[in-house]
Amino acid sequence: MGRTVIRGGLVVTAAEEVEADVLVEGERVAALALRGTETAESWARGDAAVIDAAGHYVIPGGVDAHTHMEMPFGGTRSADTFETGTRAAAWGGTTTIVDFAIQSPGQSVRAGVDTWMAKADGTCAVDYAFHAILSDVNESSLKEMDVLVDEGVTSFKLFMAYPGVFYSDDGQILRAMQRGAANGALTMMHAENGIAIDVLVEQALAEGRTDPRHHGEVRKALLESEATHRAIQLARVAGAPLYVVHVSAGEAVEELARARDKGLNVFGETCPQYLFLSTDNLAEPGFEGAKYVCSTPLRPREHQELLWRALRTNDLSVVSTDHCPFCFTGQKDLGVGDFSKIPNGLPGVENRMDLLHQAVVDGHISRRRWIEIACATPARMFGLHPRKGTVAPGADADIVVYDPRAEQVVSARTHHMNVDYSAYEGRRVTGRARTVLSRGRVVVDDGSYLGEAGHGRYVPRSTCQYLV
Repeated sequence: MGRTVIRGGLVVTAAEEVEADVLVEGERVAALALRGTETAESWARGDAAVIDAAGHYVIPGGVDAHTHMEMPFGGTRSADTFETGTRAAAWGGTTTIVDFAIQSPGQSVRAGVDTWMAKADGTCAVDYAFHAILSDVNESSLKEMDVLVDEGVTSFKLFMAYPGVFYSDDGQILRAMQRGAANGALTMMHAENGIAIDVLVEQALAEGRTDPRHHGEVRKALLESEATHRAIQLARVAGAPLYVVHVSAGEAVEELARARDKGLNVFGETCPQYLFLSTDNLAEPGFEGAKYVCSTPLRPREHQELLWRALRTNDLSVVSTDHCPFCFTGQKDLGVGDFSKIPNGLPGVENRMDLLHQAVVDGHISRRRWIEIACATPARMFGLHPRKGTVAPGADADIVVYDPRAEQVVSARTHHMNVDYSAYEGRRVTGRARTVLSRGRVVVDDGSYLGEAGHGRYVPRSTCQYLV
C-alpha cells in the first residue's frame, strides 16, 4: 500500500472536531493538515490516491470490546464465525473487535486462548484481540494469568451467573481480582446473582410461566444491582480495577456511580439493546420475544434514560455490543415451551456505530461523545490506544468516512451478519459508513465489500490505560 489522502471531511475524534485532510502512508496515519493549507494541497498534487470526504465525517474505526464469535452456548454456538462476524463489523464501521477466549472447566486458560486464536487465525476481515474467560479459578489458572498478561491478553472475565457453566463464587472472584491487582489485569464481571436467578427460573417453570418474557422477569434488576455492589466491594478488598459488562438496570448504574464518586477504578459498559429495546420486545406475541433474549435482560423502557444519562456523565464509559447471534429458526426455538433453554444473545456488531450516531441526531450524546464511547475509550480501556480509537499521526489507519445524512432502514434482508433476523428490524436511522479503511486498506466503499478473510491481524494489548 502506498499513500492515500482523505480530503474535505470533518475529522471527529474524542478530543476535537477539525476540518482537516488526513495523509495515510502504508498502514498508518502519517499526518493531518488543516484544509486549504499548502501542506494539504501538496498532498493532493502528489501521487497519493485521493478519497473525497466532502460533506462527511472522518472518524476512527469503531472498537467493539465485547463480541462472541463461534461461542458454544446451550448445545449450540453463536451463528457468526470470525470471518462473517468481522466482515459484518467492517460494513458497520467497526475495525477492531475484542472477543472472548473461553477456558473450559478442567482445562488450562492457555488451551482456551489457543483454541480461539486458531478459530480467528487467517479468517478475520478486521483486527482482533482477546479477553480470557476464567471458568476454573485455581492456583494453576492464576499463574497462567501472569504469563498471558505479558503476552497481551490483559483482561479476564468472571461470571456471577450461570452456575454449573461459568459461575465463580466470591472466594474465586476475590483470588482472581487479587492476581489482577498484582499483574495489571483488568477484571471484567458479568454481574447477576445467578444462584438466586436459578431459584426464580425453577419456580417460574413450575408455575407454567414458560414464555420468553419470563426470562426478563426472573433476572430481576435488583439481582443485577446486588451483584454489581458485591463485585465492587470485592474489587475494593483486592485493590483491583473492575469493569462491569452489559449494564442494563438503573439500579446497577447507581452502584457504579457511587463507586466512581469515591474515586474508585470501577467502570461500566452498556450495549445498544439496552438503549433502544425494552421488555416490550420480550413480550412480543407468540415466540417472537425469543429474538430478544439476552443476559443481562432487556429492562422496562424507563431504564433507557437512566443509561443515557450515565453515558453523558461517564458513569457508563463504553458501549459495546455483546454480539452473540443465534438464528431464530433452529437455535432460538430450542427454547419453545421453556424460556430457560433459549440461547442468550443478540446480533448487533454491524449496527452499533449507526445506532449511536442516531443517538447524536436525537440529542442523547454529542458527536465527540459518540466517538469516545465507541472508539477511544474502549481502545484505552483495553490497552489498544493510541494504535486504535483515534485519527492521529502514528495510529493505525483504521478510518471511516461516515455519511451523517444517509438514511437507512435496518433489516435482516440487508445486513451482513450470519443470522436470520435483526433485533432492530424496520428501525430508521440516519448515518452510514460510506468508506471503511482497515490499516490503510479500503475494505468497504460505497456499498461494495473490498476486504478479504485474513486481512485482520491479532493485536496484543497493553494493560488498561484508563485508570484514575
